[in-house]
Amino acid sequence: MAGSYAVIFTSLRRRGDDDNYAKTAERLRLLVSQQPGFLGMKSVRDASGMGITVSYWKDLASIEAWRNHAEHAEARARGREQWYECYSVSICKIEKEYGAP
Repeated sequence: MAGSYAVIFTSLRRRGDDDNYAKTAERLRLLVSQQPGFLGMKSVRDASGMGITVSYWKDLASIEAWRNHAEHAEARARGREQWYECYSVSICKIEKEYGAP
């Protein structure tokens, strides 16, 4: 994935509205997987509500297109208003990748 981009979304969930949150998250997972330039995603959340989602993208234009997607924009607004105590987004270029089994 060297040369691609990672969008790192960290958040702290508010308690409540779990059904709507889960439905919206599932819908967004489906939509993002269909976006041009989308390469993959990993997501975790602990019992306290702290979560990290890393999505991988071919280029900055693909990230911007997803940011401007109408359903994603609506979900972001609901997140700010209802679902998150706080959040942050970082966009990083992947210079190198390595790992071990």
